[in-house]
Amino acid sequence: MKKLLLTSNGFTNPLLGNKFLELVGKPANKIRILYVPTASNVEEDRSYTKETKKGLIKLGIKEDNLVEFDLDKNPNYELLSGIDSIFVEGGNTFYLLSKVRQTEFDRKIIDLVSKGVVYVGVSAGSILACKDISIADPFDKNDYITEDFRGLGLTDKILVPHFQNKEERLIKDFERKTGYKVTRLSDGQALLVINNLEEIIK
Repeated sequence: MKKLLLTSNGFTNPLLGNKFLELVGKPANKIRILYVPTASNVEEDRSYTKETKKGLIKLGIKEDNLVEFDLDKNPNYELLSGIDSIFVEGGNTFYLLSKVRQTEFDRKIIDLVSKGVVYVGVSAGSILACKDISIADPFDKNDYITEDFRGLGLTDKILVPHFQNKEERLIKDFERKTGYKVTRLSDGQALLVINNLEEIIK
């Protein structure tokens, strides 16, 4: 069963943390999370990664069960064994996609999700799960990918996180040029996907 929780800015909304626990279906202190911080590695301010980890621990996740998996550090794929969830942090979407491809982690993610491992995205991590990531172009600096902006294709949706009304014109221009319909996620919201069922949680 495919289970995705694609958030704008993580579990700042308590409903999203509770939904995550429900999706995994295990006590929080038994959940093992593969935490992927790679998108944040090219950001000047990475303090949000510490806040993310604090939030997961506050949710009841044991620190020992929060397994860091940085694609810039020769990832050890043996760590994937026994994982209940893949948690892909925010940052630069283009950098994230380039590293996922270089390490062939994209194939691993798709395989694990097909086996019921819960995929959680934050911002860039959520965009990565979509069929196309080019919506990130106005927001993220792209020094990493010149063509082929296909994402993981875990959902057919195109997501824009951190949506604010002032961005509406820009997004409508993108929709007109590409033919894609964009799902707008404000902070505190998420797209929940369970197999073919999709719902905005807010």
